[in-house]
Amino acid sequence: MGFLLDGRNKPLHPPQSDKANVDVPLVNLDVNLKPAGLEPVNRCEAVELGGVSIPGLIDSDVNGTDVRIDSPRHTAHGLPCYRNLPAFGVLQHAAEQLPDHPAVIYGDQSWTYSQLNQETIRAAAMLQGLGVCPGDRVGILLPNVPEYIIAANAIWRAGGVAVAISPLMVAEEVQRLLETTDCRYVVSLDMLSHLINEDQRLDVTTLLVSIREHLPSLHQLGYLWARRSRTGRWTLPSTTRCRWFWEEIHRTTRSWQPISISPVTDPAYILPTGGTTGVPKAVTLSHTNLVANAWQQYRWTDERFGQDKMLAVLPFFHSYGMSATVMGGAAMGATLVLHHRFNTRQVIRLLEDHCPTVFHAVPAMLIAMNERFKTHPPQVDGLRWVISGGAPLEATVGSEFAKHTGALVVEGYGLSESSPVTHVGNLFAVPRYGTIGLPLPHTECRIVDAAGTVNDEVPSGEVGELLIRGPQVMLGYWNDSAATRQAVNQGWLHTGDLAVKTPDGYYCIVGRKKDLIITSGFNVYPKEIEAVLRDAEGVADAAVVSHADPRRGEVVKAFVVMKPKAIFCVDSLKLHCLKHLSKYKQPKIYEQCDDLPRNFLGKVIRRELRQPEFDATISPEKESAE
Repeated sequence: MGFLLDGRNKPLHPPQSDKANVDVPLVNLDVNLKPAGLEPVNRCEAVELGGVSIPGLIDSDVNGTDVRIDSPRHTAHGLPCYRNLPAFGVLQHAAEQLPDHPAVIYGDQSWTYSQLNQETIRAAAMLQGLGVCPGDRVGILLPNVPEYIIAANAIWRAGGVAVAISPLMVAEEVQRLLETTDCRYVVSLDMLSHLINEDQRLDVTTLLVSIREHLPSLHQLGYLWARRSRTGRWTLPSTTRCRWFWEEIHRTTRSWQPISISPVTDPAYILPTGGTTGVPKAVTLSHTNLVANAWQQYRWTDERFGQDKMLAVLPFFHSYGMSATVMGGAAMGATLVLHHRFNTRQVIRLLEDHCPTVFHAVPAMLIAMNERFKTHPPQVDGLRWVISGGAPLEATVGSEFAKHTGALVVEGYGLSESSPVTHVGNLFAVPRYGTIGLPLPHTECRIVDAAGTVNDEVPSGEVGELLIRGPQVMLGYWNDSAATRQAVNQGWLHTGDLAVKTPDGYYCIVGRKKDLIITSGFNVYPKEIEAVLRDAEGVADAAVVSHADPRRGEVVKAFVVMKPKAIFCVDSLKLHCLKHLSKYKQPKIYEQCDDLPRNFLGKVIRRELRQPEFDATISPEKESAE
């Protein structure tokens, strides 16, 4: 393996082969349980781990020497509880219970839990040496690489607060987030460093990471070229403002100094949100929020520990990727198979080569893989669970993926403000497509009148706003107490999603509260209309929004994407909707578009459909009294 990147980047430990099986450079960063009826045992009522010094776990000095704390050998077991545990304690627990078990596979390299934990301790000592103090914000601007896991855990060990920075952001957005959070340190991919350093007014120390040495020799040259085209430099200097992550770790001689953490109240993770709302906010999660959500997902698997291999291609900078794979993977003692970006063929190759048992995904990933499977049937063995989140999962998509792979495909639900997972489909039963599943352990749910308060619950079977209460609900929005009070009332998180509960306890999301269309006093839920439109002949996709109307208040406006060679015919669409929808639900305006605006998770961004440039209507229906 060559280490030609300015001599700065060092391997985490001696590589196991000459080059990694990663066949394309990172030129762009595209993406994108207990069985029902069983009551979970509330172990947290009786078990307290007490503070940040966890009996029986590994402590190490900066050189990686293990210091065992009265830990007799016994059968490995998962976390007994989430209370009073700092965020780095999940990885530390796995390192004690499964020290020699593979924690991460990236290309042809792998790291055991013991090795990974030791690297985080060395990195924490380095951060403390640079001046990171308890409460300081440290950004992470990385794709899915081992350094993301190391940096996050090191920041928490140093008492800092990790700030998730999306590689999909532009420089202006990155700099605004750094200013908002007063972030003084950033661990960044070298290829993305220009997003931080463009504004010389920001006093930010950048610690650079590269994936170049993980690439085959030919692609290393392509990586250097791509980096130069982005940063304007062939080589990146090591200065007081810009240093190399591994170089700083290797020159650190001090030991990590344990610090005091209050897991319930101390912030651990800040991530920007507002994707479909258009109002940027920074969700602040505590140590307990992160640990609790990881523990809840571990419990949902019937407490499987050290038995699974997890495909980790969901972006770690997104709350779903952080919780389900980084934190949840460690809570399960799972081996994470990493790849720095989603690419359909590469991910399928990882499925075939590494045989993971768990795959967290978003529908857009499954759709792309299904298309590939049609012409290239996969050779997948051992895939047990596929958990889809981030956007609604169509039944046809889930069942087709299950047919190709033999996996159980279920849908989950959550939002950044709840760390994010609150519901998951039953992993030990036939999938219930169209539902988001059941609440995770220690998660309370209410469905209330959309215009009412937390106590105005609607009768069973009726639609209302879904409220969540549990240990995973955020501390609040960073420096925005007004928005926090609006979102969380008496511990209940207002999700903004309209939902209904089935008689057997499953939950279904009907739509967004803000997307509800009220026409002539009737409530219209976009999801229902869109499902009907997608069934129309020649229609590939559809989305509906409200459109102001002087007589009805609002009417339904539909945006339709046609299949290749299909003809857009308004009359045909009207006739189809006439057969399947009540009159007040039928779209009054139709517009054809080449594609629907979506975020990187595949969720439709409706606010863009409401912009003036989308207002050129093709066929408004003639006004008539209803």
